[in-house]
Amino acid sequence: MKKNFLWVAILAALTLVLGACGFGGGDEKSEDSKSDGKTLNLSIASEPPSLHPQLATDTQSGSILNGVFEGLTRVDEKGEVENAIAEDVKVSDDKLTYTFTLRDDAKWSNGDQVTAGDFEYAWKWALEPKNASQYSYIFYAIKGAEAYNTGKGKADAVGVKAIDDKTLEVTLNNPTPYFLELTAFYSYMPINKKVAEKNDKWYADAGEDYVTNGPYTLKEWKHNDKVTLAKSDSYWDKDSVDVDTINIAMIESSATASRMFESGDLDFLGSPFQSVSLDKIDTYKKDKSLQISDIASVYLYKFNTKDDVMKNKNIRKALTLAINRQGLIDNVIKGEQKPANGIVPMSINGWDSQQTFFKDNDMKGAKEALAKGMKELGIKNASDINIKLSINTDEAHAAIAQYVQEGWHKNLGVNVTIDNSEWQVYLDKVDGGDFEVARMGWTADYNDSTSFLDLYTTADNGNNQTGWESKEYQSLMAKAQKETDVEKRLAFLQKAEAVFMADYPAAPIYDYTSLFVVKDGITGMEPDVLGNINLKDVKIAK
Repeated sequence: MKKNFLWVAILAALTLVLGACGFGGGDEKSEDSKSDGKTLNLSIASEPPSLHPQLATDTQSGSILNGVFEGLTRVDEKGEVENAIAEDVKVSDDKLTYTFTLRDDAKWSNGDQVTAGDFEYAWKWALEPKNASQYSYIFYAIKGAEAYNTGKGKADAVGVKAIDDKTLEVTLNNPTPYFLELTAFYSYMPINKKVAEKNDKWYADAGEDYVTNGPYTLKEWKHNDKVTLAKSDSYWDKDSVDVDTINIAMIESSATASRMFESGDLDFLGSPFQSVSLDKIDTYKKDKSLQISDIASVYLYKFNTKDDVMKNKNIRKALTLAINRQGLIDNVIKGEQKPANGIVPMSINGWDSQQTFFKDNDMKGAKEALAKGMKELGIKNASDINIKLSINTDEAHAAIAQYVQEGWHKNLGVNVTIDNSEWQVYLDKVDGGDFEVARMGWTADYNDSTSFLDLYTTADNGNNQTGWESKEYQSLMAKAQKETDVEKRLAFLQKAEAVFMADYPAAPIYDYTSLFVVKDGITGMEPDVLGNINLKDVKIAK
């Protein structure tokens, strides 16, 4: 999810997609956009679920939001935090109070001044329980945020205060070393308070009410077809923006997208936009156009611990152990991914010496766990276990699911049915608990293990979906939050991951790599370790 759901597309009719797209490549003039100057042509796999910074939870929505909005800070291509809408940041000696001074020339696309009150409004909007922001927990480092979001406190007690139009004061519960990375994430971006109070559906369509403060504006949004971004004339750093128009077509099939890339109709394939088609990986490797790098992201299968069968820990353990991860990587996905052994990728700071929680392709251990689980549930034969494995429509997810389905049936004797749904339908089903086993991907919002571990602190966390929670896990996470010693904090977090993995609420499968191909003459499209591409930094050579 979030930013954090990773996707690849399935096959669809080429002629239908080409009819919908209607644009050429490079810096040519697009018939649909009718704009002069440099044009970048991209694609995503489906309609973005939400283009509201405080409601979005997925990668494709986030990739667009990062182009049209800007937070107090941003993370550059080297992973370093730099000032953005904030011209100056002061941190108190106890690391609990942050004072942000906004730029004089920070403007909204309608000409309004970006104010500290816009940030305060947006953050508290996300914490208001009735707004059901799934990312509300990402603000919990702020004093009073969790209490307000859980109905135990008031908005006025939240440690976010606009001192004046240019000054925002933020008070934290505990020192949070990654807080300035948080303020770069799209959930922390502002929204125009005046516009939002006038129209509570301002974010539903492109138009005069979709007011932005980033390097681009949302020029056009043809639902289930395409999004067009245009360089913003009101952006404070517009002189650094090289590309004038960005066309983002919605192309369900990654195979179709690959053909369009090869014909020059698309300029880039790769996360966080359209993923490279599985059947093209070997071709792009051979011609040396494929670029591969590590990314702080994990692919996993989540178990619904409220389900009659998946509530059993030993059944979940059996299914986790009975996946041949290296075989999957070598024979199916072929992107030099790494077998995942936990829910935190090894590329995250401090996790390069990650504990080993289970052995890959451990059929002996899987069969022993299955036997225990069946006895506990009163099931006599493995063939009596019928598992529904849910995925979103997608050629890579389907190929992975088929590989796992065959392995589980052959080695454990259980029956597996693959349940396939379109993206938005899939999200609704998983969020509603209508699944037994569901595929998910999660990419770090910031370079710290809590970006993964915070998801499972409570069962009702919108990005948990497993229904699992543990008092021991909660205690360890609370201790880590208060710990200021780096090594001791890391130890608490690693113990928390061990508690999670001992219960198997999810089966980690692999740590992602970033795979992409880009047209010659285009720079700045290399995803960073968090999988982000700053559209502001993209350059097209004439």
